[in-house]
Amino acid sequence: MNLFLINFSGGFLYFPEDKSLYLPAAIEFGILMIIVFATFRFIRRLAARQAAKASHLEARALQERDERMAKERALDKLQKQ
Repeated sequence: MNLFLINFSGGFLYFPEDKSLYLPAAIEFGILMIIVFATFRFIRRLAARQAAKASHLEARALQERDERMAKERALDKLQKQ
């Protein structure tokens, strides 16, 4: 079975006897994980800012709509009198 995996992968499965060869890969993995975490945090903060702006714009639009509707009701009452 082991020979099959080695032959099937073209020798891709390589497990070195000297375990110090794993060190560069571990360092690179650590650096990439830090970059990924920083990017994730940046995107979440950016999304939170955009959500806050969107809720502010929504509240402003609803307030303007309510004011406009109140003016229209007042004009309708005046016209009916």
